[in-house]
Amino acid sequence: MSPGWVCPVPLRSYPRVTIAHGGGGQLTADLIDHLFRPAFAGPADSAASNDSAVVDAPTSRVAFTTDSYVVQPLEFPGGSIGDLAVNGTVNDLAMAGARPVALSAAFVLEEGLEMSRLAAIANDMGVAARAAGVRIVAGDTKVVDAGRADGMYVTTSGVGILDEGVDVRPERIRPGDAIVLSGPIGLHGIAVLSVREGLRFGSDIRSDTAPLHRIVAELLAAGVDIHAMRDLTRGGAAGGLCELAEGAGLGIVIDDDAIVVPESVASACSLFGLDPMNVANEGRFALAVSADDVDDALAVISSHPAGAGVAVIGEVVDAHPGVVVRRTRIGAQRVVDRPMGEDLPRIC
Repeated sequence: MSPGWVCPVPLRSYPRVTIAHGGGGQLTADLIDHLFRPAFAGPADSAASNDSAVVDAPTSRVAFTTDSYVVQPLEFPGGSIGDLAVNGTVNDLAMAGARPVALSAAFVLEEGLEMSRLAAIANDMGVAARAAGVRIVAGDTKVVDAGRADGMYVTTSGVGILDEGVDVRPERIRPGDAIVLSGPIGLHGIAVLSVREGLRFGSDIRSDTAPLHRIVAELLAAGVDIHAMRDLTRGGAAGGLCELAEGAGLGIVIDDDAIVVPESVASACSLFGLDPMNVANEGRFALAVSADDVDDALAVISSHPAGAGVAVIGEVVDAHPGVVVRRTRIGAQRVVDRPMGEDLPRIC
């Protein structure tokens, strides 16, 4: 199926139909047969109806992850909770150097949710899964009382395969490594905020949600020895870089001038008193590579749409272990703290 494939269940088939509480097994069966399975796999594939699935994994090295998505609103410029749930789990696997193989999806649906809205979000998930080259092979559905789930919550789990010799973890970071940021920051969080607050920022701000595993696969195929990676979701770039420094037990120094912040994001952050470094992203990652590999890494990442604006933003140092230091535009230095809470809750 092509990424442009549309759900074979016409949305007009659900005029003003809503999810009802207490539908029991028949409701679940109907959703699986007539909505989820066509959206995720197509009528000929029965795997998406199973509570568990058998997945071929021709390796002894398997990566596994799970995450829940509670974003409000459910749809936002550039995406929805549906493609966010797929891309987020795919990217968690990719950050370990794994090739995503299969996903499961569990839905908590609120009584009164319009069936047409559920169908549209399920279709977004199916399109995102096919675009990423993964299958949604198992899942579950529960319905809760009105007012208990903000429309819906989605939990996805994923399995990926690690090829022989791939070893991506913060403990491999070394002093002198370059810190590379794959593109501009802050777009996802501000896109969600713009809809939530009903604001316009003078230009079209769209979420950067995207699968990153193909970039990672090409980096590995090009012989780039990736020491460690982090996708920059909750906690933003600041949170991801702090995790790398703490995991390595080494310091990281970054330069403000090297970090690309779109003007619209900078304006919105100024308005709300936010630091773009703390704003969530859904299609950006940071990686640590040796200085010898950095040119190859930049070439590979920049060849992808999700890598437009890639840049070296800093380096790993022996000093201040576990701490990220930011060199400002006026030459001062300050510590980058790991965000203790969420400036923008409910953005993923």
